[in-house]
Amino acid sequence: MPELSSPAPDFTLPVTGGGDVTLSALQGAPVVLFFYPRDDTPGCTKESIGFSEHLEAFEAAGAKVFGLSRDTMAKHDKFTAKHDLTVPLLSDEEGAVTESYGVWVEKNMYGKKSMGIERATYLIDAAGNIAKIWRKVKVAGHVEEVLETVRAL
Repeated sequence: MPELSSPAPDFTLPVTGGGDVTLSALQGAPVVLFFYPRDDTPGCTKESIGFSEHLEAFEAAGAKVFGLSRDTMAKHDKFTAKHDLTVPLLSDEEGAVTESYGVWVEKNMYGKKSMGIERATYLIDAAGNIAKIWRKVKVAGHVEEVLETVRAL
């Protein structure tokens, strides 16, 4: 799992709207990566809509924002269309990126254990290093907190 000030693990993943995103190619601008468990669930929908609603403010602050889950591109495309999302979503179907960022964890829901994505956000600075990590994110107020942190970079 990456730590503060360490280089962010690089990746290339498919993105909604077509094409691929390579993290290292985005150096020169801060990048917000929000990891979420699954498309079209209540918390994930609220968080994705929140980042979409604030996307212009993030861009004005010079930052790129991406949502990331293990859902397929087909699911991402449906999710994006259903909720008019503007935030680009990355698909980590193989799970290598969620594992390299330490967000693929054992979860315990109603006494049943399973593996899944822990809701987390990484802020990567313009040099490609981890500037801030939010783990076990609560959706309420999170987008605004991340935006404030980006503006303070």
